[in-house]
Amino acid sequence: MIEVLGLLQDTVVQDPKGMVAIGAGLAAGGAVIGAGLGIGRIGGSAVEGMARQPEAAGRIQTAALILAALIEGAALFGVVIGFQLQGKITL
Repeated sequence: MIEVLGLLQDTVVQDPKGMVAIGAGLAAGGAVIGAGLGIGRIGGSAVEGMARQPEAAGRIQTAALILAALIEGAALFGVVIGFQLQGKITL
């Protein structure tokens, strides 16, 4: 961890635009990882709920689909912000 902090400090001293690139990568990557985890939990819980109560499968599936779409929207927002940050970098 200390070696990574040293590299980040060197990046800022040499070229402050490097931190923008790191921030853009972290924004896009974090959004995608978070969305993957969220959709995985929704899917697992939905399947478990349908297995426990098969008569409610239609309602559970509809709710899971809506929640997954909301999570994807938030992830897309994070990725777009990352790309906008990347666009601010001028060489």
